[in-house]
Amino acid sequence: MAESWVNSAEGLGSDLHLELERSGPGSRRAALMRALREAVRSGRLAPGTRLPPYRSLAADLGLARNTVADAYAELVAEGWLTARQGSGTRVAQRAAPATPAQRSRTPARAARPAYDLVQGKPDPSAFPRTAWLASARRALTAAPHDVFGPGDPQGRVELRRALAEYLARVRGVRTGAERIVLCSGAAHALRLLAGVVGGTWAVESYGLPFHRALLADEGVRTVPLEVDEDGARVGELHGPGTVLLTPAHQFPTGGPLHPERRAAVVDWARATGGIVLEDDYDGEFRYDRQPVGAVQGLDPDHVVLIGSVSKSLSPTLRIGWMVLPERLVDGVVAAKGGREQWSSATEQLTLADFVESGAYDRHVRRMRQRHRRRRDQLVAALAERAPHVRVTGIAAGLHAVLELPPGTERAVVKAAAWQGLAVEGLSAYRHPGGGPGGDRDGLDGLVVGYATPAEHAYAGALDALCRALPPA
Repeated sequence: MAESWVNSAEGLGSDLHLELERSGPGSRRAALMRALREAVRSGRLAPGTRLPPYRSLAADLGLARNTVADAYAELVAEGWLTARQGSGTRVAQRAAPATPAQRSRTPARAARPAYDLVQGKPDPSAFPRTAWLASARRALTAAPHDVFGPGDPQGRVELRRALAEYLARVRGVRTGAERIVLCSGAAHALRLLAGVVGGTWAVESYGLPFHRALLADEGVRTVPLEVDEDGARVGELHGPGTVLLTPAHQFPTGGPLHPERRAAVVDWARATGGIVLEDDYDGEFRYDRQPVGAVQGLDPDHVVLIGSVSKSLSPTLRIGWMVLPERLVDGVVAAKGGREQWSSATEQLTLADFVESGAYDRHVRRMRQRHRRRRDQLVAALAERAPHVRVTGIAAGLHAVLELPPGTERAVVKAAAWQGLAVEGLSAYRHPGGGPGGDRDGLDGLVVGYATPAEHAYAGALDALCRALPPA
C-alpha cells in the first residue's frame, strides 16, 4: 500500500510529493529513504533543494522524529544529501538525471562537477597575464617581417635558442638550437616521433591512456614495463628499440627513476642503438629538493627530451619542444610538413622573450611554492580526516596518488561523483597489457590533481574528497 504526502513548507520552493511504499521490504525509515532516493534520481528533487526540517517532515508523515533524522543521516552518508549547520539538509550537488529527450541526443554533454581534482590541468587563473602581455608587446615590436609569413616547421630560432639556454641551466640538457624542433605539445611530439621511428615501443605500465591510443593510431605497438617504487624496470629491455619514460616523476605513480636505472637505460640505448624518449612533463616542479637533471644530459645522441608549457603556463598556448639526436632532426622536421601549421610564430616569440627576460623563472618559482602549499594542504587534510589513506610518490608535480584500501577504488570514485567532485582512479592509467606480478599491479588509488582548482575552491574540493574516502 502506498501513502502520499504533499508538502508546501517554506524553503522548498515547490511542492514535494513522496510515495511511501509501506508494504515494501524494511521499516518506515527504509520506505522514506526509497522515496527520497527516487525523488532525487528522477529529478523531482533538484540538486541544492532544501528539504524540510526532520521534525516538520516527521509530523506531516506521522513518523517518529528519530526515524526521519536517521533516514536523513543515512542518505547524507550515501551522498544523496548534504547537511551543514545553518544551511539545513539539501539535495547533494550532483549531475541531474537526463530527460528522455536529452538521452536521445548524441553526443551528450556531462554536467560540470562542483569541484575538479582531475590531474593535468593547471589553475587557469594563475596565468601571468601582465608579464605575458609585456613580453608580447616587446616581441611584436622587435619582430622581423618574416614572422608574418609562412613559418619554419622547425620553429622560430629565437625560441629555440632561448630554450637551449634555459634547458641547459635548469634541466642539465645538452643541446643547441639546431637540435630543437618545436611542436604543439607532448601528444604532437609523440605522433611525429611515431611516424619517424615506428616499430614497437616499451612504455611504463602506468601512463596516459590517451598517449597509448594515439600511438596505436600511428601504428606503434606498446609493450608495458612494470613500475615499482624505483620507476620503470628498464632491466627488462632487450634488443634494439624505443622506450618511453617519465624519469623525473613517473606518471602517474609519482616516483623518480632510480639513478642505477637511469644509467642502465642509457647503457641499453648505447649498446643496441635504441632510443629513449624522455617525457619531462613537469620536471621543474619538485618541492623536497632541486629537480633531478634530465636523462638527456647523460647521452644526447640516444635520448629525446620532450617538454612543453602545458603544465607550467597553459595548454592553450600549444607550444612544446623536442630535443633530438642529430640523426632524427631532418626526419622530424619533414614529418611536420613544409611550413609551421601548429604553433603561432608570434606566441613563440613571446615565449622566447618571457624566458629570456626571467619572467618564466619567476613564474615557475611562484607556481612551485603554490603547488607545494597545495600538496601540503592535501597531506594535512588526509592526516586529520583519513590517516589510513597514504600519499605515495615524491613531493613533486601537479598531482599526487592516494593509496586506498584494496577493493575500494571504484566505490570511492563513485562516492566522489556524488559529492560533486571529479577525480580519477589509478586503475584508469594501467596499461591493458600489464601482466600479473608488478609491484603496483592491482593497486587501488586515486590520482588527485591538486593544481586545478582556483584558490577559493580548493578547501571545498578537499572537503568533498575526504567525505568520499572510505572509513578506516
